[in-house]
Amino acid sequence: MTLLRMDHVGVIVSDLDEALAFFAALGFKIGGRMTLGDERVDRIVGLNGVRNTMAMIETPDGHSRLEVIQFLSPAVREGDAGAPANTLGLRHLCFAVDSLEDTLARLDAELVGEIVDYGGSFKLCYLRGPDGIIVELAEKLS
Repeated sequence: MTLLRMDHVGVIVSDLDEALAFFAALGFKIGGRMTLGDERVDRIVGLNGVRNTMAMIETPDGHSRLEVIQFLSPAVREGDAGAPANTLGLRHLCFAVDSLEDTLARLDAELVGEIVDYGGSFKLCYLRGPDGIIVELAEKLS
């Protein structure tokens, strides 16, 4: 048996509309929404009484997808929205962009650090998206 591909990454948010607006401004294609919740979902995620609303979103090239999920029940478990980049676990999502400054101008987001020219090959920055999700933007130079 061989791994075929990475299908998607799940991102849990407190406000689906806000998160989808952020990712749309970033350039994602927003798919349809659906509300899920039954014993099959409970069994998959290991929780009881699950009900959530989600949307599958896709990068413009169609190669990467995020499943953006807002749990309606059970109540979400609070995380640390200000956790630094060296916190254990999934810490950031990186997206290639054609213009870092133009992309930042479209987003209502706070930089984590600075915009850095990384050896003349990339311009990089970290920013905080919805619920403190760290998003890295990478613009290839020359």
